[in-house]
Amino acid sequence: MRTAKTLLIVYHSHTGGTRQMVDAACVGAAAADSGVVVRLLAAPHAQAADVLAADGYLFATPENLAAVSGLLKDFFDRTYYSALDHINGRPYATLVCAGSDGTNAARQIARIATGWRLKAVADPLIVCTHAQTPEAILTPKQIEPDDLERCRALGEAMAAGLGMGVF
Repeated sequence: MRTAKTLLIVYHSHTGGTRQMVDAACVGAAAADSGVVVRLLAAPHAQAADVLAADGYLFATPENLAAVSGLLKDFFDRTYYSALDHINGRPYATLVCAGSDGTNAARQIARIATGWRLKAVADPLIVCTHAQTPEAILTPKQIEPDDLERCRALGEAMAAGLGMGVF
């Protein structure tokens, strides 16, 4: 019988910003000392079985053309119907590394999560890099310490909530 709960973090990162955000969330989840197992998977490697086996989710994406990244969308496309009606009510949160505002990417994830009947346990955490030129968009990102702290705190809250059975 499985006793430890699992937080699945599925992400895509092209210029490193989103990866820094999920790494901070993982540090926070570990700091919660809740006994929750954290599984960090790049979107191309995450499968429906991973979604079904998890107790909560953190979805992380860069904002690409005002949308979720293609690889995160591919993850949802590949896993959606296999998980439909099997993960109802499980908690989730969202991280977005945005160049402009990130709200549409967050809204897309919320729509998918609504279809899966997941429960949002935090507002989307959007970090805006203000990258607007082709050069700035493609440049490796460096996320500011205050933003990384917000990501860390979200990871900690997710793991603590899962561990205590709050969500």
